[in-house]
Amino acid sequence: MEGAAVHDDSTTLLADVAFQTASIPIVDTSLYSLSSEEAAFFKAQIGIDDDEDLKRHILEVQAKAYKVAPYPCIHGFVFLRLNISSYLVYEHILKLGRERPDAVLLDLGCCFGVDARKAAADGFPAKNIIASDISNEFLELSHELFRTTPTSYPGCLLPGDVFDPEFLSIAAQPNDISSTPAIDLSSLESLNPLHGCISAINATRLFHLFTEEKQVHLARALAGLLSAQPGSVICGYQVGTLEKGMVIANISGSEHGLFAHSPQTWSSLWDGEVFEKGSVKVETELVEVAIHEVQFLMMEWSVVRL
Repeated sequence: MEGAAVHDDSTTLLADVAFQTASIPIVDTSLYSLSSEEAAFFKAQIGIDDDEDLKRHILEVQAKAYKVAPYPCIHGFVFLRLNISSYLVYEHILKLGRERPDAVLLDLGCCFGVDARKAAADGFPAKNIIASDISNEFLELSHELFRTTPTSYPGCLLPGDVFDPEFLSIAAQPNDISSTPAIDLSSLESLNPLHGCISAINATRLFHLFTEEKQVHLARALAGLLSAQPGSVICGYQVGTLEKGMVIANISGSEHGLFAHSPQTWSSLWDGEVFEKGSVKVETELVEVAIHEVQFLMMEWSVVRL
């Protein structure tokens, strides 16, 4: 990764950026961009056909979000990317939504829940989709971005801290492969009632925000949520590396520390440490991508129960 180096004590972890008061870059509207697919999606979902009107609307929401938390993904408009639909397991996830009774999709660390909205638009029942983020303000801005209300959009928007056991505790992995009972997601106050009940979990750009220890904790917590039925899947996309360790990434003009896994260490974490070895299929792909002219090694991955 260009701009990557050994971590030192002066580097800020990316997860802490919202709490920094210095060196926060100002909003740069020239970074705004949408692919043709993204433009078509947002126009259809928001109900704005004109490109300039759409841009103006998105910039208004971005400005409000940046005041809540000046995350690089807000500054660089990364929150607009359609991530989940580019994953190799996406069609499998949509098939679960069509064919598995009461299948639940969790979009975790979702920001505005764009991936959740994309899955709903593509046919996964919206009433069975949870978009969850630590910031309730981001979830409220999701309704503003998409011009919806809790009445008009039936998806569940659930705020909470994944490291708070009152919201998400580590539970024993289920072994009952029978269908899980239907749960009224609108009544949820935490993810704990869903242990062993979730068919698909999307964790895009989430794990690399945390230390290695917290990444292991989060992986175990998600494993406890996942249904034991074969085909249940956890997937994501995050900064990767050729050798596991701390790296420094220049993001939006500031240096941030991230703990990154290699494909090999990420696979061995899930297959053998989190899940019993041989009980899941782990797939990873490490690719070099340019984000606003900065090169990153990014890893797409999926963990599927066998």
